[in-house]
Amino acid sequence: MASRRLAPLLVLLLSSSLAAGQSTGDTVVFWGRNTDQLEGSLREACDTGLYTTVIISFLSAFGYIPGTYKLDISGHTVSAVGPDIKHCQSRGILVLLAIGGQGGEYSLPTSQAAVDLEDYLWNAFLGGGRPGVARPFGDAVVDGIDFFIDQGATEHYDELARRLYAHNKDYKGRLGVMLTATARCVFPDQRLQAALSTGLFSRIHVNVFGDGRCASRREELEKWMAAYPQSRVLVGVVASPEADRDGYVSHKDLYYDVLQFINKLPNYGGIMVWNRYWDKKTGWTAGNEPGLLDQVL
Repeated sequence: MASRRLAPLLVLLLSSSLAAGQSTGDTVVFWGRNTDQLEGSLREACDTGLYTTVIISFLSAFGYIPGTYKLDISGHTVSAVGPDIKHCQSRGILVLLAIGGQGGEYSLPTSQAAVDLEDYLWNAFLGGGRPGVARPFGDAVVDGIDFFIDQGATEHYDELARRLYAHNKDYKGRLGVMLTATARCVFPDQRLQAALSTGLFSRIHVNVFGDGRCASRREELEKWMAAYPQSRVLVGVVASPEADRDGYVSHKDLYYDVLQFINKLPNYGGIMVWNRYWDKKTGWTAGNEPGLLDQVL
């Protein structure tokens, strides 16, 4: 289980909710979107104490050419990631691998492509292991897979989800393969709809940035939460206006426009931050926005 330690930002934003016994949720961050010199290592991200889950991004190419896969972590040293995964997990922090991303090198054109991808993920990153399948992170085992399907066709991701989740029968008393999804704000997200309809996803990260169509953040999030009561829904925010000026949400607006309402709902899950590079640069999760105390309290 991931640690339930709250980031300083969430302690601040939800102080009144804590007093009322309401949910505070997890803090999730995407890692692997910039160089080691600028973003820092996975170990460094975990050692900040800010996050309860870190998502390695991305396995960015699959499906088009059978047997061809590409791990894109922006030039980080791949051999260093395995020991860092183990270190993070030793601190109670979940480490997931995201598939897909914002490029266009992936698809599941057939049912066989879903079978092949599941086999590769299981043997290369999860609890499997088969001769001829390299494990980029060595014997480190990620805790699950995030479906970040932002491009391409919609078919066969439900089949992939079922096949991945089926491995949980081999784990005693725990969820060995967690499934999460990162979705666009406006409900529903057509690319993920079939996969999410399986009911197998523990969390859904709903981005309230990125496509310019999320004018009613609270209303859209409430739709997501009502549609998937079995999943915990997290608010996906961008950590800097440099990354998305139109989609950036200040701490004050996040609290007063969104969190004070949705954190009362039973499947509110917390905050997802895009991404570690921007968060390190701005200190967003640490609560370093100027005037925050005066704005919120």
